[in-house]
Amino acid sequence: MPKKKSAIDHLNNGREPHIIHLIPPGAPGYAEAKGGAMVVSSPAEVDALIRRIEPGEVVTLDDLRAALARRHKVAVACPVSTAIFANMAARAAEERRQRGVPQAELTPWWRVLRKGGFLNPKLPGGVERQAALLQNEGVRVSPLRKQLAVYDYETRRPDRHIEEA
Repeated sequence: MPKKKSAIDHLNNGREPHIIHLIPPGAPGYAEAKGGAMVVSSPAEVDALIRRIEPGEVVTLDDLRAALARRHKVAVACPVSTAIFANMAARAAEERRQRGVPQAELTPWWRVLRKGGFLNPKLPGGVERQAALLQNEGVRVSPLRKQLAVYDYETRRPDRHIEEA
């Protein structure tokens, strides 16, 4: 039986981003693209973007998608694959942490929020772990409509485009 791939293996699978010029009606991103093209990124590219977020800064998944779309000069980035690849980056970072890699060298997945500044329960350790890591960087997390959120997430967004080198 083949060995189960680790999150690090999935992150470094060699997949390259590709552009979909004709998005099928009803597909994720179709309405948002308004007839334009969509990029399906790669796990490594999403990981690299997340690594550009500095301590105290946060972005939403939609911010990541906008950065990917700008980088590839298309209307939109795929919402499904971007979320999956952000999760892969988080899980790979936690595998590295378990292997003894210092926090400063890890992909800062905890800086990626859901729409509206909400924490993401699907990330490693759930919202409690994400809240603790954010609070260690001075980011205040509080309940909002029964969910944990960063109230001032809009002011904590990077003041630069994260996709630019």
